[in-house]
Amino acid sequence: METRGTTTTSPARGLWAKAAYLGMLAAAVGLFLLVRAYGEGLTAPLPAAGPGAGPAAVIHLKMDTLLHVLLSLVAVIVTARALGALFRRMHQPPVIGEVVAGLLLGPSLLGRVAPEATAYLMPPQVAPYLGVISQIGAILYMFLVGLELDLPSLRNKGHATVAISHASIVVPFSLGALLALPLYPRLSSADVPFTVFALFLGVAMSVTAFPVLARILAERQMSRTKLGVIALTCAAADDVTAWCLLAFVVAVAQARLASAWLTAGLTLGYLALMLAVVRPLVARRLSRVAPGQDAVAAVFVALLLSALATEYIGIHAIFGAFLLGAVIPHDSPLARHVGERLVDLVTVLLLPAFFAFTGMRTRVGLVSGAEQWALCGAITLVASLGKFGGSSVAARLAGLDWRDAASIGILMNTRGLMELVVLNIGFDLGVISPSLFAMLVLMALATTAATTPVLQLLQRRRDPALAGEGVGSV
Repeated sequence: METRGTTTTSPARGLWAKAAYLGMLAAAVGLFLLVRAYGEGLTAPLPAAGPGAGPAAVIHLKMDTLLHVLLSLVAVIVTARALGALFRRMHQPPVIGEVVAGLLLGPSLLGRVAPEATAYLMPPQVAPYLGVISQIGAILYMFLVGLELDLPSLRNKGHATVAISHASIVVPFSLGALLALPLYPRLSSADVPFTVFALFLGVAMSVTAFPVLARILAERQMSRTKLGVIALTCAAADDVTAWCLLAFVVAVAQARLASAWLTAGLTLGYLALMLAVVRPLVARRLSRVAPGQDAVAAVFVALLLSALATEYIGIHAIFGAFLLGAVIPHDSPLARHVGERLVDLVTVLLLPAFFAFTGMRTRVGLVSGAEQWALCGAITLVASLGKFGGSSVAARLAGLDWRDAASIGILMNTRGLMELVVLNIGFDLGVISPSLFAMLVLMALATTAATTPVLQLLQRRRDPALAGEGVGSV
């Protein structure tokens, strides 16, 4: 009886299959040997003139660059995580450790102790690649911060946020312009007009590190409290205003005053478009879309387009990313789906690269002598008085009690990411000298480091249950 549905392989058929396989391999080898024998007699044109033009040189350069980029990322992540954990144990936000990691790996320490190691970890051809990676990290993190923002809850806080954000810009900007009088003859040069120098220093004093502030609030579980929402909203408005001022300063420095007004107008128009048109459309669309790869892909395309739009306008790509995150309802399934999958990648891999990369550009050794360290202390003092004083007084006049007003003031005095971006722009334009750049970086570190202990002290006095609370991770 024949059994259907089963197959049997005889020994003879198995031998024939093996022989056919070996014959196929032998035929392939023989064919290659024939091709090789014929091809060895052929000639090809001479390589193009110029050093490194050959394919082997290009491949070697790409592989060598990739090796150094990967090595730099390993060094940055390991050092940043180690110092972040150390600073967390000291009740400081991990971002301080990430910036310090860059200072240690850069010319401030490792460059002096072992310059060969610094040259190997970060050769000149690697710096642009690390810069792009760090910028992508900042863009994605700002998008995540926008996802956490609850815009409807801000409708009843408009008067407070407007007053605080304006005061936190006007007061430190004015003090920064005054500070330019003693700093200009000591830390600038004749090729930088005083007006440009004073304007830029005022902007540098006015910046609040919105992402760093968001991380501090998240680590203390304060992001969705009344105080945290007001602080985040004020910081967002503060930084948009500061970027418009920065665009104005850049335009003045490059003698393009008309472009500054155009940038401000385009910024307001894009903001109105995103909030009045895009947000309602997104809210209606999300009610009919389930989280999935197609939806996530659409979000990333929109994220890149929004970042591209604000970069083209002139207020940096990170604000486009934040605005897109803000127009997506924070309590939607898609917002939670995207946030849960991005947060570890961004905070562990990409964002530390930004802080560390900027720290690598800082030369703390340029600040030397009693006079320069006194100037560095004066910069830090003026920056703190302007931000803390202006914000806290405005918050008190807006109806908050003194303890909450002081908490707003110390939160608005947080610098870091946004300050470093502004400083890098000024440094690239030649408006600030390397020594002033180092002083302002140290000021950003000092003001950010002061935020957590002062905030913890203020909140502990309000709520004794917070007495044992430390700084967690994002």
